[in-house]
Amino acid sequence: MTKIGLYGSGWRAEYFLRVARALPCQFEIVGVITTNEEKAAWFTQEFGVKCHKTLNEFSAAEAPDYMVVSVNASASTDITLRVLESGIPVLLETPAAPDLETLYRFNQSFHQKTKIQIAEQYPLQPMHKARLAFLRKGKIGTPSHVQISYTHAFHGMSIIRDYLNIGFENAEITAKKFTVPIVAGYTRTGEPAEEIIKEHTQTVAVFDFGRKTALFNHETDQHRSWVRSPIIQIKGERGEIFNNKIKYLADFKTPIESEFIRKDLGREENFEGFDLKGIFADGEWLYRNPYQGSRLADDEIAVAECMASMAEYVKGNTSRYGLPEASQDVYLSLMMDEAAKSGRPVRTETQLWAL
Repeated sequence: MTKIGLYGSGWRAEYFLRVARALPCQFEIVGVITTNEEKAAWFTQEFGVKCHKTLNEFSAAEAPDYMVVSVNASASTDITLRVLESGIPVLLETPAAPDLETLYRFNQSFHQKTKIQIAEQYPLQPMHKARLAFLRKGKIGTPSHVQISYTHAFHGMSIIRDYLNIGFENAEITAKKFTVPIVAGYTRTGEPAEEIIKEHTQTVAVFDFGRKTALFNHETDQHRSWVRSPIIQIKGERGEIFNNKIKYLADFKTPIESEFIRKDLGREENFEGFDLKGIFADGEWLYRNPYQGSRLADDEIAVAECMASMAEYVKGNTSRYGLPEASQDVYLSLMMDEAAKSGRPVRTETQLWAL
């Protein structure tokens, strides 16, 4: 059983509470730090957790294995450093920092002996893990180009780097932003109350890492839209993955086509309970849900994996996604914005977290 503290009470903080409630044999939220009295009362009623107003008050009462910090990005660095200074390891909700100045300060202030990971969940979503598992088989060759129209900013960068197997390599970035009209749809607050046309920002960027390239294309709130489609395309010399479709060459004159199939339980005459069992393609399982029976949504499964990874890291195992990796993704995203703002190509430089 991993005992976890939670600093924050916003929309994203609730994910960790839902995961812990769904997996009570693995995680326990021993206390929440929040000054929002209304949220504190609701958390206690809904999730049965104790709430505290300050870190000192929490530390006097609880002894967690680590603390999830899930607060506004403008405050997250200072709060995280305080928690680390108190001796509690931190799983920090994304982003690592909101801007370059804060990112540099965070990395300079961070003590290497303290333990921190960043809760970047996107690469841990089931379909992404299935694609990565298939890539490791080498059937499409070495990925040299990806097109991502799936999620925003640093999340998109983490997916790009995973699919291309990119570490801290530098890139030349060209980018453009423009506005597109769309009927407002689902948001964090729920369904729309009326029809409103909104102007959304579309960001299109090309990353040239040398022998590997990426096309990033994302519209504001696209990942929540009912009328916008995601695109994940990964190209290798022997084939490609396009969303759920797979094409590759068995030999130079034998093309093979396959696809990723989700095995969702509870449909029609299946009585195993409504849940994700796993994902298979090309005749084999590529992903099995480690939390089958919990009925967690894909994004919640990914958050659960972040929580489990942090628990292993605290025990002494290798970090999955630490401050250096998260800093690089934020940096690439900020440089993309700079390229779009300036209208000129931007060349990234090796940063202190990559040394």
